Amino acid sequence: MSDTIDCFFEKGKQINNIENSLYSLYNVKNGLRNEDGTGVLVGLTKIADVVGYKRVDGKKVDTEGRLYYRGIRVSELINGHNPDDRYLFEEVSFLILFGYLPNKDELDAFKKELSKRYALPEYFLESKILGFPTKNMMNKLQQEVLMLYSYDDDPDNISVEATLDKGLDLIAKIPSIVCYAYRSKVHYFDKKSLFIHQIRSDYSIAENILCLLRDDQKFTKKEVEVLDMCLVLHADHGGGNNSTFTNVVISSTGTDIYSSFAGAIGSLKGPRHGGANLAVKKQMDLVIKEIGLDASDQEIESLVKRILDKDFNDNSGLIYGIGHAVYTISDPRCEILRAKCKELAIEKNRYKEYEFFNRFEKKAIQEIESRKGIHVCANIDFYSGLIYDMLNIPRELYTLMFVIGRSVGWLAHNIENKLYSGRIVRPAAKYVGETRDYIKMEDRK
Repeated sequence: MSDTIDCFFEKGKQINNIENSLYSLYNVKNGLRNEDGTGVLVGLTKIADVVGYKRVDGKKVDTEGRLYYRGIRVSELINGHNPDDRYLFEEVSFLILFGYLPNKDELDAFKKELSKRYALPEYFLESKILGFPTKNMMNKLQQEVLMLYSYDDDPDNISVEATLDKGLDLIAKIPSIVCYAYRSKVHYFDKKSLFIHQIRSDYSIAENILCLLRDDQKFTKKEVEVLDMCLVLHADHGGGNNSTFTNVVISSTGTDIYSSFAGAIGSLKGPRHGGANLAVKKQMDLVIKEIGLDASDQEIESLVKRILDKDFNDNSGLIYGIGHAVYTISDPRCEILRAKCKELAIEKNRYKEYEFFNRFEKKAIQEIESRKGIHVCANIDFYSGLIYDMLNIPRELYTLMFVIGRSVGWLAHNIENKLYSGRIVRPAAKYVGETRDYIKMEDRK
């Protein structure tokens, strides 16, 4: 920023400062949060429920975390699933979108419906993806989602039926757009060979991701199982998470689904939301470089204290991957990921690395609880970055995996809002500035 603009900005900040005390004075929920840290209720949903605490005599009481999709605990969906079936994400997508578990014929029909939508529009790959490579993958996906608007014969049709049809198209196409955009990026900017594989209609979404990203197109059964499960755990997280709420706010204006999804992707890009898994991996790489995988518990504890004292990593005082806005004692998604991470680490001969993450997690939780006197837990981001690394998924795509999974939840909430609310989301903001008289130019100082 130029010195001139910087001067204007600093003067404006002094004039327009908003004191934190005003939030309490006017009972305004800063960040849509109650004073006890819980979220302000902004809607009703039957899609997903996120439970991290309960109310007892009007007070917040911490409890074991639970996540429900359409009333069914996510842990039951995963534990009850046959590992030989490669389509858990597709099955859960059906549940989230239609509200009930499909029988075999229904699931087969749904899988076929998705797979026939995998293909991108003619010349879209060549002209839109390969022809315009971009360094940032999240921004690139926003561009391509908006570009699909131009290929839609009736893009502004926002009926529930049309929204579902267009949304299924996006769910089916986003995985290949992500993979092809990455291939384009590494070719043009990293000067690597360009491999473009055909998407396969006989593959699940998880299988296609691994196939499209790898030169040899090969993957193991365990790799598919773990990635499939990651997509399931990212599929939805209630109506209050930032990207889903963004999607609903945008769609409530009556705009097209491409705009709603693009806005949600922009929201998910932020390090406080979807980008947190990358922040965790960067943090842990620095930790391991500093003290090594063979570090003692005392050395880990000492480094944890340095991070909290703003003396390591980015000096923010934050331990990324530890703590959550809703979950207190445990994040059910992390509990599942931790177990699968261990299984994958054994297959990849990286158990020592997994074990270090596990020890670091425990020491971080102990130190934060000791300092702040509150329950905290590792969240889904703590192990997801390590899992993606073991799956050889490039770092630039960590948050994109989140997008692929969460697109199902975005669509479901978009439709639910159209069906049962139908009102534009328009909260109010309290004006706390002064009322001033207009000053003529010649009288201004």
